[in-house]
Amino acid sequence: MDLFEYQARDLFESYGVPVLQGLIADTPAEAEAAAAKIGGLVVVKAQVQVGGRGKAGGVKVAKNPEEARDRANDILGLDIKGHVVKRVMIAEGASIDKEFYFSVLLDRSNRTFLALCSVEGGMEIEQLAVERPEALAKIAVNALEGIDDAKALEIAKAGGFDDELAAKVAPVFVKLWNVFKNEDATLVEVNPLVLHTDGRILALDGKVTLDDNAEFRHEGREAVSIAKVDPLEAKAKELDLNYVKLEGQVGIIGNGAGLVMSTLDVVAYAGERHGGVRPANFLDIGGGASAEVMANGLGLILGDSDVKSVFVNVFGGITACDAVANGIVGALATLGDSATKPLVVRLDGNNVVEGRRILAEANHPLVTVVETMDEAADKAAELANR
Repeated sequence: MDLFEYQARDLFESYGVPVLQGLIADTPAEAEAAAAKIGGLVVVKAQVQVGGRGKAGGVKVAKNPEEARDRANDILGLDIKGHVVKRVMIAEGASIDKEFYFSVLLDRSNRTFLALCSVEGGMEIEQLAVERPEALAKIAVNALEGIDDAKALEIAKAGGFDDELAAKVAPVFVKLWNVFKNEDATLVEVNPLVLHTDGRILALDGKVTLDDNAEFRHEGREAVSIAKVDPLEAKAKELDLNYVKLEGQVGIIGNGAGLVMSTLDVVAYAGERHGGVRPANFLDIGGGASAEVMANGLGLILGDSDVKSVFVNVFGGITACDAVANGIVGALATLGDSATKPLVVRLDGNNVVEGRRILAEANHPLVTVVETMDEAADKAAELANR
């Protein structure tokens, strides 16, 4: 789960990471009251889980409470890359001398943790990594040893900090590591981490992603996590489905994460030939999914207004193809007239002949059975583009 900036700020504060005061507001009047409480110059910041807020007009400076009210009125309701602003944070203003970058994340490819650090912060870190990769240090962090004072100094030096600045930022790196470790995060990022003109090191903007699989270790996490969740993802969670919403038009259902990832790729390639359509989701019904699970998954995807066609790609193993076919037929019977989107089904493996027979006997007008994965992807992309 991704936290909003104000949630990350509050989490940092609880671990002793130096932050400035920040209050949330859901209305212009609340923004005015928050600015009055903080006093002085404030920054009104849209609370959305997407980058580029500043360029989109989602970050504005206010010199007094009245201006904060007006700026909040401008920002609330703003659409930033498909995210509508429903809340703002009124942040205490800062007199910045220098801006830096620091993050620690889960490095899946190397099965370890990774710290990223640069004495040059404030800009898009992706741009820095491409244009001047030598300016962004990448330091592996041993999961058992973590980041202590010595490791923090090593990271700071690698990131280009001089001795004086390294000594200032290293203790903050240690505290940010404690956030990462103790909260079971997969990402803790600060951009910018700043040197204030009064000599303080401050975390001005934080991004935190927590591991949903570790929720059972954090009883209070429900109170912390009130971040916006896509309603389809929320429904999938209730149904215990492995689902991620994407921005395409071809709904995907498969059994096994590897097969589903491959399906996303072949649909993306096929989509280039059919108007640029793309996968609409990741949905893995699992290796031992029942007909009921198949039906739940199909019902979920057919309920996505962005989906124009559905590609069901199953290799029968523990989940036999006849069970999948029965799930498809049952789901369509349950949905009735509300099911209006074409389905392309590719079955192979255990009980494939019986599975294809069931679908052929049902002879549903929305279902097209295709034997190969590439041909099925092409057909699904073609249908989505109609």
